[in-house]
Amino acid sequence: MPKTRRPASAKVRQAVVNQWQAHVGYAAALTAEQLAAPSKLAGWDVKTLVGHVAFTVRTVVTRAAEPVAGDQAEVYDWLTATPTASAAVDAGTRELVEDGVVLADEVTEAEKLMERYGDEDLIAMRFGPMRFDDFLVSRIVEATVHADDLERSTGIEFPHDREALAITVRQLADAMAAKVPGNSVELRVPPFAAVQCVPGPRHTRGTPPNVVEMTPRTWIRLAAGRMTWDEAMDQALVSASGQRADLKEFLPLMG
Repeated sequence: MPKTRRPASAKVRQAVVNQWQAHVGYAAALTAEQLAAPSKLAGWDVKTLVGHVAFTVRTVVTRAAEPVAGDQAEVYDWLTATPTASAAVDAGTRELVEDGVVLADEVTEAEKLMERYGDEDLIAMRFGPMRFDDFLVSRIVEATVHADDLERSTGIEFPHDREALAITVRQLADAMAAKVPGNSVELRVPPFAAVQCVPGPRHTRGTPPNVVEMTPRTWIRLAAGRMTWDEAMDQALVSASGQRADLKEFLPLMG
């Protein structure tokens, strides 16, 4: 079963809380006009996007109430299976928004529940039970990807927690290496990640012949399906050198 690296538990717990709190502050500063504007996610306005962040936070509470059953899932399994749940997620998000969900309240309840779980305790998930620390990593990825969605939608920079951003970039880079294992291409996302992927000749010394490099935001957008490879190349957001330095056929990793 493909796996991504497991970050230190203490860093994960602090990063998820910090990123959630950043969302609370960001959402509170948005005006009614900004909330009513269309988001970059088709069919959702910015208010619904904020409601979806609340939906992802609430899963800490709702999943804890469900029975644990089935084969244990890894973060990689969740990352690559997210597109299959889009319809259910959309419906759940809209229901919460109609009910007047308050993001700050959801964060408060989730933080309380976190205290009841040890890192290796299992919690139910849509794609199979996960270790609680892995589950929190998935919440960090959700919070970070949607923070970028908000930033793109409003034009207002999101104050990412640095560790949350780093964890997200590394998880997505590890997922690429797991999805397309190999040593012919080096994917670099400074200052957080560098992995080798794509089958082909193994590189061992000096500068790799095939290198792909980009910023964390560009990598998140490519991996999450918010931008295509061609769009990134046309905008000179990716530096790609070498005959094999083309990741288009392997993206996105999630949706």
